[in-house]
Amino acid sequence: MFGGGGGLNPRKMKQMMEQMGIDIEEIDAEEVVIRTDEEELVFTDADIQRMDAQGQQTYQVIGEPETRERGGADGDRAAADEDGDDEAGDDGIPQSDVDIVVQRTGASEGDAREALEAADGDLAAAIARLE
Repeated sequence: MFGGGGGLNPRKMKQMMEQMGIDIEEIDAEEVVIRTDEEELVFTDADIQRMDAQGQQTYQVIGEPETRERGGADGDRAAADEDGDDEAGDDGIPQSDVDIVVQRTGASEGDAREALEAADGDLAAAIARLE
């Protein structure tokens, strides 16, 4: 797009992007979680950039994720289901989510459940709230 690119200094690049209506912002995120049907990719030390161009936002995540299997009908959730521990309580928060927050933060189950309730079940937000 810009030719050789090797000799373009960052200030000149920024000016050119501003002229084209492209704005890039660094985001200081503590954690990024990407969930698929089979796994979670958890970035705890990532560089995040948001680019605004032509009314759309594009996010770039640079880092090495920790990969975790998602507990579906088998795995950890199945073991918890046998004990009846993974059922969502009256608050709608699954015990497995509470366990994840407890494991990541060292908080008590009660504090973890309260943080999840306050974050509407969002694991990353609950963990950030307790750290």
